[in-house]
Amino acid sequence: MDQRVKSAIICLSFSVIFIFHSCGVYTFSGASTEGLKSVSVQFFENNAILVVPYLSSQFTEALKERIRNQSSLSIDRGEADANFEGRITDYTVRPVAIQGNERAGLTRITVTVSVKYTNTLKPELSFEESFNANQEFSLNQGSLESQQQKLITVINRQLSELIFNKAFANW
Repeated sequence: MDQRVKSAIICLSFSVIFIFHSCGVYTFSGASTEGLKSVSVQFFENNAILVVPYLSSQFTEALKERIRNQSSLSIDRGEADANFEGRITDYTVRPVAIQGNERAGLTRITVTVSVKYTNTLKPELSFEESFNANQEFSLNQGSLESQQQKLITVINRQLSELIFNKAFANW
């Protein structure tokens, strides 16, 4: 191999190592949890007018799962370095595309969650904010009841990603 190619490869390798080393505690998922060892996730109560019985527990578990899968933080029930709490404030089902026979061609489910994140080690990273996500579906593929579970799973995944990124990736 040419001496210049070897030198370029070595230089590039050191540059990459230096860049990742200088970033502090950073994971390939994009999460920066520097200094944090534990987090607590409180149960998110459903205060929406339209209540889906399993939405609260599934959303709370989706957020915990996101934290477990994308960080090295332990999830504690009591005192922790960071805390998530909040409530589901809205759950709506609305038509978004009306067909010629005045039937909904597409319907949208939207879930809104109010979140308070407290970082005890770096209070400036704490926030209180609402997040929402939605999914569209067609009643031609089945009733709302037959599709709802799958749609809520997708929405919970989107919401947990938004909240995780806001707390740990500062996006």
